Amino acid sequence: MPSLSVASPSSVCDSPISPAAAPRRIIVGHRLPLRCSPDPSSPFNLSFSLDPDSLSLQLISGLPSPVIHVGTLPPAAAAINPSLLDDLSHHLLSRFSCFPVFLPADLHSRFYHGFCKHYLWPLLHYLLPLTPSSLGGLPFDRSLYRSFLSANKLFADRITEILNPDDDFVWIHDYHLFALPSFLRKRFFRAKLGFFLHSPFPSSEIFRTIPVREDLLRALLNADLVGFHTFDYARHFLSSCSRLLGLDYQSKRGYIGIEYYGRTVTVKILPVGIDVDQLRSVVESPETAAKVQELMGTYKDRILMLGVDDVDLFKGIGLKLLAMEQLLEEHPELRGRVVLVQISNPARSQGRDVQEVEQETRSITKRINERFKKPGYEPIVLIDRSMSTSEKVAFYSVSECCVVNAVRDGLNRIPYIYTVCRQESPALEGKPKKSVIVVSEFIGCSPSLSGAIRVNPWNVEAVAESMNLALTMPEAEKQLRHEKHYKYVSSHDVAYWSWSFDQDLQRACRDNFLSGSWGIGFGMSFRVVALGPNFRKLSAEHIDSAYRRAGSRLFLLDYDGTLMPQTSISKTPSNEVISVLNGLCADPKNVVFIVSGRGKDELSKWFVPCKKLGISAEHGYFTRWSGDSPWELCNITVDFDWKKIAEPVMRQYMEATDGSTIEFKESGLVWHHQEADPDFGSCQAKELLDHLENVLANEPVVVKRGQHIVEVNPQGISKGVVVESLIATMASKGQPPDFILCVGDDRSDEDMFESIIRSTSNPSTPAIPEVFACTVGNKPSLARYYLDDTVDVIKMLQGLANSSSQPPRSSQRQVSFEDSL
Repeated sequence: MPSLSVASPSSVCDSPISPAAAPRRIIVGHRLPLRCSPDPSSPFNLSFSLDPDSLSLQLISGLPSPVIHVGTLPPAAAAINPSLLDDLSHHLLSRFSCFPVFLPADLHSRFYHGFCKHYLWPLLHYLLPLTPSSLGGLPFDRSLYRSFLSANKLFADRITEILNPDDDFVWIHDYHLFALPSFLRKRFFRAKLGFFLHSPFPSSEIFRTIPVREDLLRALLNADLVGFHTFDYARHFLSSCSRLLGLDYQSKRGYIGIEYYGRTVTVKILPVGIDVDQLRSVVESPETAAKVQELMGTYKDRILMLGVDDVDLFKGIGLKLLAMEQLLEEHPELRGRVVLVQISNPARSQGRDVQEVEQETRSITKRINERFKKPGYEPIVLIDRSMSTSEKVAFYSVSECCVVNAVRDGLNRIPYIYTVCRQESPALEGKPKKSVIVVSEFIGCSPSLSGAIRVNPWNVEAVAESMNLALTMPEAEKQLRHEKHYKYVSSHDVAYWSWSFDQDLQRACRDNFLSGSWGIGFGMSFRVVALGPNFRKLSAEHIDSAYRRAGSRLFLLDYDGTLMPQTSISKTPSNEVISVLNGLCADPKNVVFIVSGRGKDELSKWFVPCKKLGISAEHGYFTRWSGDSPWELCNITVDFDWKKIAEPVMRQYMEATDGSTIEFKESGLVWHHQEADPDFGSCQAKELLDHLENVLANEPVVVKRGQHIVEVNPQGISKGVVVESLIATMASKGQPPDFILCVGDDRSDEDMFESIIRSTSNPSTPAIPEVFACTVGNKPSLARYYLDDTVDVIKMLQGLANSSSQPPRSSQRQVSFEDSL
């Protein structure tokens, strides 16, 4: 556990620009953790200081030094003379370890107030832009999006000036910088990038309405670690990756990981804490103590409830006030006794929506106060001015109950602050510590507050009853709930959060950093393909020279996902595929096989034009060497009584999963869920796999899960066995292969790769000089090579077929393998 002390500016970064001896942490946020005020004596006419309330400053208490902050200047510094910007950068960097990003005023307005606050922010909080700006959300504007990208690019430009990509760790914060990981990854393939989203991540049904949804997802996936406050937010992100990009995730040893082009993107779940030590020092300050005494006198014989909210659409201030009205209406005995103090923080954005919230709050407050006021008593005290931290802390300290009624909020640390203030409150000195929290179930801190009264903010009557419950709760229960909250808040403070994120970022980067990398794609589609030390893309030059030298060649080609795209509706081979296969088969040195899990009748029908093509169907249960050869069964005895057990189970899952089907083969059964809902189909496949493994535990079968399938086959039947049989047969006829090209795309093809590796390393079998095991798509594989997609596969095979069509160097007639048979 790290120390909770905040590092001084001078210790944060001794030599920020030159590469430091120790890895640096570069904290990137929209704003720098600075305050500024007019100062005529300064060359900049401004005096700067660190902002102790800034999260990006507080989090360095859990990080090792040195730390550098990157972000824009406070609004008050926006008009600084452009000729002084370089001097200002040096001043802020040397004194505060802050490296400013300078955005032109118009660009910043379009980026922040336009795209971020009036498009992205409402949508992340589940507000669709159905009507222009009437509810705060603007429709998607391509020009504003370009401004958003331009601003993110300028951030990347500034980070590039100070980044040592082999050593430094970059931690990016919040949705304003969604695109930044892509810009940095494009420049530095090995950069160590973490991203934490402080807002909610909406369900995939909401997120998929964003026209540039894939761009934003790919940008996040260019980070090594992506953090969220709650499991719900992480679950929505994973679901969006699955539905929009077709990516699966796995949970291993407590960590969730997404495989993305050979890299593992780790997903972390941990809510941000508060700076307990700093808050404690404010509570204990003389200014706070004096204000507490003043408030205790002002509200003597009153019960205070407290609400502290930013002025925006989602804080539910109006609903909270209506609940207060309902409370007073249903419980007359509380009139004249209970007071709701509502502190409204200044709005962070501009617009009509903010003005409407302010007007609504004042209107409801005025109506309720006129209805229930008495001499010397108003039930609602609305404070909508700027307040000092000590004044706010004083209100926290004297309030019996805190009400957080937001209809949607990323985290909301108000309950954490309230809990610590009550623990250290001078008003409770010498008395048992107690507090009660009424919290909306739609905010990020709710799951961590196990002792809070959770409410649906839209149900005004239920919120009112919860307020009454909080006020009338026995003292012992208030103390118990408070103890539970304080134990969590004090042990999960901001230092613990940043330390934990940093530890996981180091772990996530360690594996990705060791891999070789290639950049592919343009613009926001850019991504890095991570390659193992012996894993590389199959080049035409490399395979072509080996192909020309070989005298006996064996081609082993999967069909679905290799020669035919998985997304293709019609699975019938194209004229191009038929032409390429016939071109390869025309060379007498070549033995070409389709090795597929499909049935023999289907494959026979499709490849009638390919007379010399060999086919191994149903994973090798049926094999024929050419169109004129008979089908041969594998050399194992098979009992199919297990089908009577497996079929009813599969049928049950087919009926329960819309879009799924069962494929009946002579040797096996396959349950397909490619057309089902991605999440539900994947969930059902896991259940079916477990179910079948249990009911078939004593049967001579193997249950496997593949790409959108669950398959049951007899033991001893696999593509790997096919490979061994074909190689052995060619060797027994005096033509052992000296060139093998094996291409496949899914888990069943890994059996082929494994078999080839085993055959080439077996000293009892003839050596095979040239072996090319190649997977389709960059992903973890036993193969040494990869090709991007089926287009690349066809292109490579066409090139080899063209090489075969060239005149042989010798006029001697070549004896084909079929002739030897």
